[in-house]
Amino acid sequence: MFLSAAFLASIVATVSAHATFQEMWVNGVDQGSYCVRLPQSNSPVTDVTSTAIACNADASPSANLCEVNPGDTITVEMHQQPGDRSCANEAIGGAHYGPMIMYMAKVDDATSAVGSDASWFKIDGMGLASNNPDYWANQVLNVRTSFLLRKLLALTVPKDNCGHWTFTIPSVASGNYLLRAETIALHAAASSGGAQFYMSCFQLNVGGSGSASPDTVNFPGAYSADDPGILINIYQDLSAYTVPGPTPFGTTSPLPASTAYPTTATWDTALQPTTVPATPVATAINAR
Repeated sequence: MFLSAAFLASIVATVSAHATFQEMWVNGVDQGSYCVRLPQSNSPVTDVTSTAIACNADASPSANLCEVNPGDTITVEMHQQPGDRSCANEAIGGAHYGPMIMYMAKVDDATSAVGSDASWFKIDGMGLASNNPDYWANQVLNVRTSFLLRKLLALTVPKDNCGHWTFTIPSVASGNYLLRAETIALHAAASSGGAQFYMSCFQLNVGGSGSASPDTVNFPGAYSADDPGILINIYQDLSAYTVPGPTPFGTTSPLPASTAYPTTATWDTALQPTTVPATPVATAINAR
């Protein structure tokens, strides 16, 4: 990448790109917004010392829990506007490139637990998916990037993943948990305080017979404004990237591939709902 950070930042700053993690899928079954603490707006958190860095600003707890088990496949779903599940729009736009990071915290009652009081462990993380060319984890979410930015950044983008990111629940002890889904937009992160943090917390009840109790961090506390993965100029050719926070439990953050990231969609958009279910599927699951 040979264009200046200031020039590219001036371009992406004109593009609306704020977004929210809004829905969840469990083993391919749509839970909608049944157990999410929806933030009050789609704006980012920028202060890593704020209590909002845990579960976003003024996010109201849900009355519901999503039932999961160790080994279950979880998919979180991000869109720019509330209730918009359309695959015609980017999940997060404006070239807001950066990592995808998932955390869990064991709590007594997920419907009332305070995220900034909880103890969190990372369960999934990806930063720079490829360095040939540079390709970021949250680009996997998106439908398309504008033609102008594709030309400027010499990028190809994946087909249609419609805002979905998939990972696995580790073999943790049963009980209530908060799940923290996060992406960090690094387009303005060359100056301190420029990184934008987008997160939502989901409320889970984990069953099964797992017993692991991973080492934990706190939010705020896990991140510093000058961490190498937070204070960074992404408008240069990068060979590596340090995902903020601790090492993921039971896995590692993958190193950047030296070949171009595959652009085959991993989400079947034929199955994508256009609305959030009025009666969440989780209600039927819990009744069984």
